[in-house]
Amino acid sequence: MADRPHPLPTVDVVIEIGDRIVLIRRRNPPHGWALPGGFIDAGERVGDAARREAREETALEVELTDVLGVYSDPTRDPRGPTISTVFIGRATGVPQAGDDAAGVALFGADDLPAPLAFDHAQILADYFRFRRTGVRPANY
Repeated sequence: MADRPHPLPTVDVVIEIGDRIVLIRRRNPPHGWALPGGFIDAGERVGDAARREAREETALEVELTDVLGVYSDPTRDPRGPTISTVFIGRATGVPQAGDDAAGVALFGADDLPAPLAFDHAQILADYFRFRRTGVRPANY
Protein backbone atom coordinates (compact mmCIF):
# COMPACT_ATOMS: atom_id res chain seq x y z
CA MET A 1 0.00 0.00 0.00
CA ALA A 2 2.87 2.40 0.75
CA ASP A 3 4.15 2.27 -2.84
CA ARG A 4 0.93 3.51 -4.47
CA PRO A 5 1.22 6.82 -6.35
CA HIS A 6 -1.93 8.50 -5.02
CA PRO A 7 -3.65 8.69 -1.63
CA LEU A 8 -6.70 6.51 -1.07
CA PRO A 9 -9.99 8.07 0.09
CA THR A 10 -11.18 7.07 3.55
CA VAL A 11 -13.78 8.08 6.13
CA ASP A 12 -13.78 8.24 9.92
CA VAL A 13 -16.72 8.89 12.23
CA VAL A 14 -16.81 10.46 15.67
CA ILE A 15 -19.89 8.63 16.97
CA GLU A 16 -21.59 10.36 19.88
CA ILE A 17 -23.68 8.35 22.34
CA GLY A 18 -24.88 10.81 24.94
CA ASP A 19 -21.80 12.74 26.06
CA ARG A 20 -19.37 9.93 25.16
CA ILE A 21 -17.76 8.84 21.90
CA VAL A 22 -17.22 5.37 20.44
CA LEU A 23 -13.71 4.10 19.75
CA ILE A 24 -12.67 0.69 18.47
CA ARG A 25 -9.59 -1.27 19.42
CA ARG A 26 -8.01 -2.33 16.11
CA ARG A 27 -7.57 -6.03 15.42
CA ASN A 28 -5.08 -5.41 12.56
CA PRO A 29 -1.97 -3.23 12.31
CA PRO A 30 -1.55 -0.49 13.06
CA HIS A 31 -2.80 -1.50 16.50
CA GLY A 32 -4.33 0.85 19.02
CA TRP A 33 -7.63 2.60 19.53
CA ALA A 34 -9.26 4.39 16.62
CA LEU A 35 -12.36 6.06 15.34
CA PRO A 36 -14.59 3.74 13.34
CA GLY A 37 -13.79 4.16 9.68
CA GLY A 38 -12.11 2.78 6.63
CA PHE A 39 -11.73 2.87 2.90
CA ILE A 40 -14.43 4.13 0.55
CA ASP A 41 -15.58 1.47 -1.91
CA ALA A 42 -15.69 2.18 -5.64
CA GLY A 43 -19.01 3.81 -6.53
CA GLU A 44 -19.77 4.68 -2.90
CA ARG A 45 -20.54 8.17 -1.56
CA VAL A 46 -18.52 9.32 1.45
CA GLY A 47 -21.56 9.52 3.74
CA ASP A 48 -22.66 6.02 2.76
CA ALA A 49 -19.14 4.74 3.42
CA ALA A 50 -19.10 6.40 6.85
CA ARG A 51 -22.42 4.83 7.84
CA ARG A 52 -21.34 1.42 6.48
CA GLU A 53 -17.99 1.45 8.28
CA ALA A 54 -19.65 2.52 11.53
CA ARG A 55 -22.22 -0.28 11.22
CA GLU A 56 -19.59 -2.90 10.31
CA GLU A 57 -17.25 -1.98 13.16
CA THR A 58 -19.71 -1.06 15.94
CA ALA A 59 -23.11 -2.56 14.95
CA LEU A 60 -24.60 0.94 15.35
CA GLU A 61 -26.86 2.76 12.92
CA VAL A 62 -25.36 6.25 12.84
CA GLU A 63 -27.06 9.48 11.86
CA LEU A 64 -24.39 11.76 10.38
CA THR A 65 -24.84 15.29 11.72
CA ASP A 66 -21.78 17.23 10.56
CA VAL A 67 -18.42 17.10 8.83
CA LEU A 68 -15.56 17.84 11.21
CA GLY A 69 -12.97 18.19 8.47
CA VAL A 70 -10.74 16.59 5.89
CA TYR A 71 -7.41 15.17 7.05
CA SER A 72 -4.72 14.68 4.43
CA ASP A 73 -1.29 14.66 6.08
CA PRO A 74 0.66 12.20 3.91
CA THR A 75 1.99 10.54 7.09
CA ARG A 76 -1.40 10.10 8.80
CA ASP A 77 -1.47 6.36 7.99
CA PRO A 78 1.76 4.34 8.25
CA ARG A 79 0.49 1.97 5.53
CA GLY A 80 0.48 4.74 2.91
CA PRO A 81 -1.12 8.08 2.07
CA THR A 82 -4.85 8.51 2.67
CA ILE A 83 -7.29 11.40 2.72
CA SER A 84 -10.03 11.07 5.32
CA THR A 85 -13.33 12.90 5.46
CA VAL A 86 -14.17 12.91 9.17
CA PHE A 87 -17.84 12.99 10.11
CA ILE A 88 -19.62 13.58 13.40
CA GLY A 89 -22.63 11.38 13.99
CA ARG A 90 -24.92 10.21 16.72
CA ALA A 91 -26.28 6.84 17.66
CA THR A 92 -28.16 5.07 20.41
CA GLY A 93 -27.68 1.60 21.76
CA VAL A 94 -24.75 -0.47 22.88
CA PRO A 95 -21.83 -0.73 20.46
CA GLN A 96 -20.51 -4.20 19.66
CA ALA A 97 -17.13 -4.94 18.11
CA GLY A 98 -17.34 -6.27 14.57
CA ASP A 99 -15.41 -6.47 11.29
CA ASP A 100 -11.77 -5.55 12.08
CA ALA A 101 -12.52 -4.27 15.60
CA ALA A 102 -11.09 -6.35 18.45
CA GLY A 103 -13.00 -4.27 21.00
CA VAL A 104 -15.20 -1.23 21.35
CA ALA A 105 -15.83 1.18 24.22
CA LEU A 106 -17.18 4.63 25.08
CA PHE A 107 -14.87 7.45 26.15
CA GLY A 108 -14.90 11.12 27.09
CA ALA A 109 -12.36 13.88 26.59
CA ASP A 110 -10.72 13.13 29.94
CA ASP A 111 -10.41 9.35 29.67
CA LEU A 112 -9.21 8.64 26.14
CA PRO A 113 -7.27 5.38 25.78
CA ALA A 114 -3.72 4.97 24.53
CA PRO A 115 -2.31 4.42 22.10
CA LEU A 116 -4.52 6.08 19.51
CA ALA A 117 -3.86 4.90 15.95
CA PHE A 118 -3.21 7.02 12.87
CA ASP A 119 -3.73 10.76 13.46
CA HIS A 120 -6.77 10.15 15.65
CA ALA A 121 -5.29 11.97 18.67
CA GLN A 122 -5.27 15.14 16.53
CA ILE A 123 -8.75 14.48 15.16
CA LEU A 124 -10.13 13.95 18.66
CA ALA A 125 -8.41 17.09 19.98
CA ASP A 126 -10.00 18.99 17.08
CA TYR A 127 -13.40 17.40 17.79
CA PHE A 128 -13.42 18.23 21.51
CA ARG A 129 -12.22 21.79 20.76
CA PHE A 130 -15.01 22.14 18.16
CA ARG A 131 -17.58 20.93 20.70
CA ARG A 132 -16.30 23.43 23.31
CA THR A 133 -15.87 26.48 21.08
CA GLY A 134 -17.76 25.89 17.82
CA VAL A 135 -14.53 26.66 15.93
CA ARG A 136 -13.79 24.22 13.13
CA PRO A 137 -10.26 22.90 12.73
CA ALA A 138 -8.12 24.33 9.96
CA ASN A 139 -6.81 20.93 8.97
CA TYR A 140 -6.52 21.31 5.24
